[in-house]
Amino acid sequence: MIPPFSLAEEQAFIRQFPERGVFNVAISENQQVLGFQNVEPFASYTQAFAHVGIIGTYVDEQFRGMKIASRLFAETFAAAKNKGYEKLFAYVREDNLTALAAYLNQGFEVIGTAKKHAYVQGQYIDEVLIEKFL
Repeated sequence: MIPPFSLAEEQAFIRQFPERGVFNVAISENQQVLGFQNVEPFASYTQAFAHVGIIGTYVDEQFRGMKIASRLFAETFAAAKNKGYEKLFAYVREDNLTALAAYLNQGFEVIGTAKKHAYVQGQYIDEVLIEKFL
């Protein structure tokens, strides 16, 4: 995959997170981060896309298969609707079959493939484009 973000990079991401965004974190009873999910506006240069959000999801590998993602999706879908989003869109690396399956299980549909869309560690990787209407 790609190297993890530094603490400074993560802090900058949170500080600059859009006001209309959604950011949910799953935390264990002992305050360990299990996963997170975010939605950001698809585009800020026009109101034509104001109803579309880009969604991203991460669940720590040791906690996968425990319905963490399902709970995150439920909370995120509700919050996104409340913020005026009608459709969520995502790019999923073609080699990340676990993530793609999680999204498809939540009602996302594949709408295409962006060829050689990501460049990671010297290799191009296709991205699967998916969407879900809320």
